[in-house]
Amino acid sequence: MSSKKTGPVTLLIVFLTIISAALSCNSEKQQTKPQQLTDTSRLAATYQQLIDSATKVRTHAYAPYSKFLAGAAVLAGSGAIYTGCNVENASYGLTNCAERTAIFNAVAAGEKTIKAIAIVFDVPDFDAPCGACRQVIYEFGKDIDVIMSNLSGKRKTEKITTLLPYAFGPESL
Repeated sequence: MSSKKTGPVTLLIVFLTIISAALSCNSEKQQTKPQQLTDTSRLAATYQQLIDSATKVRTHAYAPYSKFLAGAAVLAGSGAIYTGCNVENASYGLTNCAERTAIFNAVAAGEKTIKAIAIVFDVPDFDAPCGACRQVIYEFGKDIDVIMSNLSGKRKTEKITTLLPYAFGPESL
């Protein structure tokens, strides 16, 4: 058998290596007290904490090709915050976005629900998650707030259902 062939096991090993590197962007979860996200001032403070966490972790991004650093922070159902950064790969299809890295960190810690996610990019306006990230965010709830921010503090918040209309989710199976 030729060593130049790439089989499913090899691809799986490469993928798991990338995910492992992505998860190492933030091996410790940040604890916050569980909260109801109904009080406006508490909601604003929580969302600012998410933005601050995402801004901080984006400095750990591995982006030698695009130089596009992204950070994300997830507010899990338990109230804990998990962060993630983008991790690029020379084989571009194996790149992992910050949003998915943060969600995978939360899931690896045992979380099953997400209340909100903040994404921070160094762009003039703000940027939205890619299609793959939108699909992964939707997997963990239809009512998730997606907070999109730039480094200057400009932000926009949308529900995941607005960003991913006619979504395919667990209820579709």
